[in-house]
Parts: sequence; structure tokens; C-alpha cells
Amino acid sequence: SRWEEEKKEDGVKWMQLEHRGPYFVPLYEPLPEDVQFYYDGKPLKLSLATEEIATFYAKMLDHEYTTKEIFQNNFFHDWRKEMTSEEQEIIKDLDKCDFREIHKYFVDKNEARKALPKEEKQKLKEEADKIQEEYGYCILDGHREKIGNFKTEPPGLFRGRGEHPKMGMLKKRIMPEDVIINCSRDSKIPEPPEGHKWKEVRFDNTVTWLASWTENIQNTLKYIMLNPSSKLKGEKDWEKYEVARRLKDVVHTIRAQYRKDWKSKDIKRRQRAVALYFIDKLALRAGNEKEEGETADTVGCCSLRVEHIQLHPQLDGQEHVVEFDFLGKDSIRYYNKVSVEKPVFKNLQLFMKNKDPTDDLFDQLTTTFLNKHLQHLMDGLTAKVFRTYNASITLQEQLKALTNPEDNVAGKLLSYNRANRAVAILCNHQRSIPKTFARSMQVLQEKIDAKKKQVEEAQEELKKAEDEFEDTKDAKAEANVEKKKKLLKRLEEQLAKLNVQATDKEENKQIALGTSKLNYLDPRISVAWCKKFGIPIERIYNKTQREKFAWAIDMAGEDFEF
Repeated sequence: SRWEEEKKEDGVKWMQLEHRGPYFVPLYEPLPEDVQFYYDGKPLKLSLATEEIATFYAKMLDHEYTTKEIFQNNFFHDWRKEMTSEEQEIIKDLDKCDFREIHKYFVDKNEARKALPKEEKQKLKEEADKIQEEYGYCILDGHREKIGNFKTEPPGLFRGRGEHPKMGMLKKRIMPEDVIINCSRDSKIPEPPEGHKWKEVRFDNTVTWLASWTENIQNTLKYIMLNPSSKLKGEKDWEKYEVARRLKDVVHTIRAQYRKDWKSKDIKRRQRAVALYFIDKLALRAGNEKEEGETADTVGCCSLRVEHIQLHPQLDGQEHVVEFDFLGKDSIRYYNKVSVEKPVFKNLQLFMKNKDPTDDLFDQLTTTFLNKHLQHLMDGLTAKVFRTYNASITLQEQLKALTNPEDNVAGKLLSYNRANRAVAILCNHQRSIPKTFARSMQVLQEKIDAKKKQVEEAQEELKKAEDEFEDTKDAKAEANVEKKKKLLKRLEEQLAKLNVQATDKEENKQIALGTSKLNYLDPRISVAWCKKFGIPIERIYNKTQREKFAWAIDMAGEDFEF
């Protein structure tokens, strides 16, 4: 299969790479004359750059973000920096700014786009397809491969996840002068847009990205990569899960070793052993060292401070409970109460002794030191491999425990989602309750009530038909009974399906299943489960996901074991 073609020498990812470079989002179009911004009740004509940034805020007026003080302050601070000196003299208070007319303009524009006749929509689709054809593919070692995100991100206001301290800041427009191009020396080098030039052109075949730039909010590198369905990405994915599967063979030895180290005379070893226990048991991230004051105050296992945990000798009928409360990746709160083994509890008491709340819990430990140790335990081992291993093994065990072969498809899918949910909870993949949740639950409940009524009516109809057959004993009446039975059975199945849907929706409202499904769970486990229980794969993975996991669908039989 294409996944098992010849391998290249170590470090070399491709021999030939040719592409068109990124597609830049169109430049800003000014607002019509009759759409105005008001300051202190009076219309105020803004310069083009200031107006563009005003539209970013206006578009978000009905969003919860614009009610948050930190978002407002960051936006106003960055907006004022882009204003002309005259505008800065006038616009000094966000509360006096009225964006409502601009907001309405964009809402109406959106509605008009939705209401376009079919032919117009088709025209827009054809234009988008043309751009996709031109920029969305590259030639990689003679194969035409799809590119993932070939468009630069449009300028706008940074949102961030959780309570990110930089929310509301201005994400600047990406220009060709910001972009580094990567392609092969002998390829047709992409042309920058007219009047512009690239920051740099590289010929580096040890990396898989096609273009990169630094975004201005977090100063992180952004890349244009191949589409997940491409051969290179598929291989990388496959390798990732194979590394996690290798951990299965040594994990018992690793666990025995860190248990032994809990009693070590060397405090550094003890701290490493307790941190490793958390990474293994709770799927915590290692937590990388950050620049001072650079980003949000987020921590991982190695960077936990004394204030992030509380120790309870007894709590809620359990012994040796550690209560965690800290902001993890993307400023998502991690809150958990866990009963740990007695030596871990004793060690934590020791690590916290005579320390202030802001002191490091593992003061002798760095991520680098921990990762070196992991590498020594198994080639390619990192904290993330533990996450992948524990997530995949949890899914496999939960599927075995929860799937009832007698269930119908809806029942089996509920079991699958419950198994996936166990993983998402382990990995702390949360989301805020969707805005539309209450309404969509209400709609679902109305459907359930209507279906119940249909079932009751069908039961009455069946009773009547059976009575009639009792009286007449003729073939026609008997056929009618069979017909009514079939109808009742179909309606009952539909009702059961709706009830399952409601349960699933309720249990899922604050859990993000997607992250673990796409990044931490070996897709072969799901593919094997589908094949074993006759569940169509499209009920688990949508089209894009099926393309991403084509390698797994190709490889895994129903007997696959992680």
C-alpha cells in the first residue's frame, strides 16, 4: 500500500516539492458611506486602518467576548496604537464608541449571502474551487498532494481559549514580506503577489512545511502544511501510534522503577518519580519552561506550584486525596480530586514543607531533565507518548467493557461515545456549553414527546386490530395485525434512537470529544471496533477524518489490538 512505499534516508522528508505559496486574504474593502461609526453620539469618519479594526470589534458585538473587560481593554489599547493622531485626540473612551450600525451592516450582509439564489451560490462555490485548484495542491516526489491550510489567517481580534490574558489583541495582516517559502531547488519557485517579495526562500527537505511566518500575538511560528490525508502526514500519524504501542511493552518496568524511586535518598529522583506518576496516572502534560511574563500563567506537571495543590488525608470517604486546581494548556482550568498512593502523598507533604504558595512544587525538576530520563527509558518516549498510550488503552478497555453485541447501532454508538468521553475526561478536554444547547435540547425533547404520542397511538391501533382479528379470524384482519405490529416496532426503535441522542447530548455538553479522537486515539482501535460490530465507519469519522485516517482504515482488521 502507499503507506509502505520505500523509506528515505533518516531525516529526509522529500526529494521534490513544488507549490504556489500561500493564498493571501483579500485586502480590506471600506464600508459604504451610509454605514457610520459614532463617538459620543456623533458620527465620526475613521481612517481606513482604524475603520478596518473597528469592523473586527463590531462583528463580535453579540459575542460574549466583547462583554469581558480584559478583551475590551486589550482591543482598545491596540486599536488606539493604529489610529491617526487626530483620532487619538478624539477617541479616548471605549464606552462612548457606538459600533451598532457597523454590526447591523455585517449581520445583514451575512443574511443576504445566505439568501442568495442557487445559481449565485454555485458561482461563489466555483470561484472558491478555482482558488483551491490553484493554491490547494503541491507536487511532492511526483505525487499531487493536497495542502492543509493554504490560506493565510485573516487579520482580526485574538480570542484564545479559556480566559486568555491576550484576548482582544489585534492579529495583524500577514504580508508576503513576513513569509518564508520552502520548496525544492529545482522547482518553479512561487511568485509573490505583485509589488511584494518573500521574506526568504529556503530549500530544506528535512522539514515538511511549505511556508511559515511568525504571528504577532504569541510570537509563535505558523506553518502551511500538507493535508492530513497526504502520505507524509499519514506516515507521521502511524509512527506516533506505533511509538505509543511500544510503550505498552515497557510500561510495567517504568512503573516499577518510579515506585522504587519514591523512596530514593536523592530528592531530585523522588520528585521526578512523583511527577512521572502524575503524567502516567492523570495524563498531565509535562509543562514547558516559558519566557518570563510572555504568555498566560499556565502550568504543566513540572511547573506546578505549591498553591496549585491541596492535600487532604481524608476527603469524601477516600484517603490521601490530592486536590489539583491550575490553568493548563490554552488557559483551560484543570480541577480534579484524586486519591493517590500513600508514598506519593507523603512525598508531596515533604516537597511542600517550608515553602511559600508561589514556590515550585518540584523545585529540583525541569522538563528537560524529565524528558532526558524518559528518552533513556525508551527511545522516543515523551510525556505526550504517555498521554497517547493512556488515551488509546482507555478507549480500547472501555469499548470492551461497554459494548453490548445485542444492542442496535444507536446503542453501540452511545457506548462508543461514552468510551470516548472517558478519554476526554482523562485528558481534561473541556468546552464551554454551546450557546445553542438549551434550544437544541428543547427541539429534541419536542421530537421525543411527539414520537411518544405516535407510539401510544400505534399501541391503540394494534390493540384494535388484534380485537378485530379475535372476532373475525379472517386473513385480512391477520395481515392488518402484522402491519400494525411492524409499524409499532419501527416507531419504538425511532423513539429509542431519540432517547439515546438526548442522553448523549446531555452527557457531552461540556466535553470536547474531537481533540482526543483526532490526536490521542489510535484510529485503528475505532476502525477495528466498527468492523467487528458492523458499524459503518462514517458513523464515527466524517469525510475529512476518513481521509486523515485512510492509513488506519486500510490496515486495521477487526482483531486489531493496540
